[in-house]
Amino acid sequence: MRARGAQVTDIVILVVAADDGVMKQTVESIQHAKDAQVPIVLAINKCDKAEADPEKVKKELLAYDVVCEDYGGDVQAVHVSALTGDNLMALAEATVTLAEMLELKADPTGPVEGTVIESFTDKGRGPVTTAIIQRGTLRKGSILVAGKSWAKVRSMFDENGKTINEASPSMPVGIIGWRDLPSAGDEILEVESERRAREVIDWRKFEQEQEKNKENLKVIEEKRKEHQDAHRKAREKYGTLHWKERSFIKYQKNKEQKPLKLKEKAERDSNVLPIIIKGDVDGSVEAILNIMDTYDASHECELELVHFGVGDISENDVNLAETFHGVIYGFNVNAGNVIEQSAVKKGVKIKLHKIIYRLIEDLQEELSSRLPCTVEEHIIGEASVLATFSITEGKKKVPVAGCRVQKGQLEKQKKFKLIRNRQVIWKGTLTSMKHHKDDISIIKTGMDCGLSLDEEKIEFKVGDEIVCYEEKEVLTKTSWDPGF
Repeated sequence: MRARGAQVTDIVILVVAADDGVMKQTVESIQHAKDAQVPIVLAINKCDKAEADPEKVKKELLAYDVVCEDYGGDVQAVHVSALTGDNLMALAEATVTLAEMLELKADPTGPVEGTVIESFTDKGRGPVTTAIIQRGTLRKGSILVAGKSWAKVRSMFDENGKTINEASPSMPVGIIGWRDLPSAGDEILEVESERRAREVIDWRKFEQEQEKNKENLKVIEEKRKEHQDAHRKAREKYGTLHWKERSFIKYQKNKEQKPLKLKEKAERDSNVLPIIIKGDVDGSVEAILNIMDTYDASHECELELVHFGVGDISENDVNLAETFHGVIYGFNVNAGNVIEQSAVKKGVKIKLHKIIYRLIEDLQEELSSRLPCTVEEHIIGEASVLATFSITEGKKKVPVAGCRVQKGQLEKQKKFKLIRNRQVIWKGTLTSMKHHKDDISIIKTGMDCGLSLDEEKIEFKVGDEIVCYEEKEVLTKTSWDPGF
C-alpha cells in the first residue's frame, strides 16, 4: 500500500514522531520513496510533547540518506503538532514551494488519466472508488475504464464527502457509477463511449484468459510428462514378469490403498484450516492476502483460502464456511444480527477485527488450535539409589531399591523413570513405596524409602537415579512468523 502511494504521488510527506524517532515503517516508507524517485518533505510530529526531540530524529535519518537542510542536505524539515495544529500551514507552504521548484504541472485538457487509490462497496451507492486525477478534468457522465471494470460517472465527491461536479489534476475524488469493483492501483483511462469501454474490458478479459490458459497448459504438460515417466518406469519394472505375477503385484498394491476410515478422515480435516476473508476496501484485503502469502507452515496445518472479497459478511459467506468447515475473518466490516444468528446455528465462527495485526494474531491462534498438543514432563522429585536388595512375595523375588530423596518429593501415584549413566532405561509406575515398613504415598526431601517397579526384570544398581514426574499437555504454537 505504501509502495503504491509512493508511485502515485509527486511529493512524499514523511511523518515521524518526535518522541519515537525512526521506526521500521519509517525506513520502509523511505525505501519506497527512493524506489519511486520521489522527493521528501519531513514532518516531525508530536513536537508539543515534553519528551519530543526533533534533532534526534534528524540525526537518525542521516543513516538512511535523508539529510535535512540543517545538516547541509535538501530535505525540508517542519516541526508540527497534529494535536494543536502548530506549523501545519508551514508544512503546506514547504510542499507548495517544493512543487514550484520542481515545476510540477499537469494538463487539465484531454482525456482523463488517474489511479485508483482504494475501492469499496457502499450499500446505498454500490461500487465506489477513491482516485487521484493525474491528467484531464473529470466530469459527470465521463466514461472510464480501470482494470476489468468500467464506469459512467454518476456522481463525485471530494475528501470531505461534499458532492462536486468536476475534478482537476492532483485532486482526490470519490467516483460513483462503476459496473464492477476495480482493484486498488488500477490505472483509470477515459474513453469516448460505453461501446468502446465494453470493447476494452472484453479485450482485457480475453487477454487474461489467454494468459491463464497458457499457465494451465504448462501445468498439464508437466503432469502428463510425470505420468508418462511413471508409466514407462512401471513397464520397465514389470516387463520381464509373467502376466500372473504382474496381476498379483497390482492386486497387492490396490489392497494397500484402503479408503480412509472416519477417524483418519477427521484427523486429516483437522490439519486443514479453510478461511474466508472479507474487508472494507480492496487495499485492506490485498494487504491481508499478501501477509497470508508468507505462510510457510503447511507441514503443520494447511491454510486454505476459500473466498475473499470486499463488503460486509453475507449469508453466502456463512454458507461457504459451513460447507468447507471454515472460519470467516472480517476486517473493518460488519455482520448483521441475522447473519450472526445464522452463523451460530450452522456452527460457523465469525471473527471481526479493526487492526490487521490483531486479525493475523487471531489466525495464528486458530492455526495453533488445530495442531496436536505436545506432552511435557514436569519433574516433581529426584532420588538416588543407595542400596539394592530383593524381597520374596509368594514364590517370586521382587527387586527393591533403597533410595534417598535428593530433591523435591516422590509421589506414588505419579510416573517414574530410572536413569543410569544419563540414559533412561525404564519408564512406568511403582508397585510399592515404603518408609521403613510402612506403605506411604509421599516421600519428601532427605527421607529414605524402598521402591519396587511394575517391571520385575529391571535390576537396580547403586548410583542409579529415580525421577518422579508428571506429564502435562501443552498447546503447540504454529511456527509461521508473518514478520511483525
